[in-house]
Amino acid sequence: MTKNIQQLPLHHESHPQPELTFQQGFFQVSFQSMASDCELLIDLPEDRVGMVKHLADIAIREVWRIEQKYSRYLQENTFSRIHQHSGHWQEIDEETYRLLEFADQGWQISDGLFDLTSGVLRKVWSFNGGDQLPEATAVKALLADIGWSKLDYRTVGNKAELLLPEGMELDFGGIGKEYAVDRALGLMLAEAQADGTPLSVLVNLGGDMACSGLRQNGESWKVAIERPDSEQSSLALLSLSGGGLATSGDSRRFLLKDGVRYSHVLNPKTGWPIQDAPRSITVAAPSCVQSGLIATLALLQGDKAEDFLRATGLRYWLVPA
Repeated sequence: MTKNIQQLPLHHESHPQPELTFQQGFFQVSFQSMASDCELLIDLPEDRVGMVKHLADIAIREVWRIEQKYSRYLQENTFSRIHQHSGHWQEIDEETYRLLEFADQGWQISDGLFDLTSGVLRKVWSFNGGDQLPEATAVKALLADIGWSKLDYRTVGNKAELLLPEGMELDFGGIGKEYAVDRALGLMLAEAQADGTPLSVLVNLGGDMACSGLRQNGESWKVAIERPDSEQSSLALLSLSGGGLATSGDSRRFLLKDGVRYSHVLNPKTGWPIQDAPRSITVAAPSCVQSGLIATLALLQGDKAEDFLRATGLRYWLVPA
């Protein structure tokens, strides 16, 4: 039975107030962020509702902070300031530098297929389920503004700096949600530890998730992987007992023309969708950001995706093309 507790007194100009319920022996906090339905599952007794609200406040504020900081749809945030000062060395904070370092690792191990500068291709691609493909000349014209190796970043003393060439764009969307999952989980665990509260918690941001470990009763968290061609059924019901889980695929973002399905996963070297990629890949890894990176890198391998996944030694679930 689900018992509605109340809305949490958290306010965001573009999101509804989070809702708190107690069900199946744990608390569920539902909220919106990053264009996704999100939830926190916090396994504490019902009489610890005050602690639950405190932990939820910490986690949701952190997720909203990351969204606000790196969203390309907002003004006067870190994302917009980076692009306002393109063409010049500019100081960046430690958090942004760490994300660039992570993106660089992904670029290197993918032989250039994982590239945060490829987001500029959205100017000509719109994956809305329709059949409108961009002109080849329009795609080709954007390739000059793509290429991770063209930007530079460095540390100078205790400062970090970035040089983003004019005309190029950075898009943190490929790692932002997974990063927010890990940050929210880490902050809640640190707060509970400082308070001396044993805590089992799961953070789920639109299907990208991580948990602290088993529930208080020794059971794992039960999570479902969505079937790409249906919102009414699940591909698999998994038992998550620690670490992260992330899914990449084209269930909602694709084009279909003359019987050919065009995935939203684009090759930054050609500007066109990766061919013969699986419909969906879910990966379990020690953290959500690792899970998301491996799932994306696998998709970028096209028909060699499963060979890539096997070589990682990680658990995965794949829906073929």
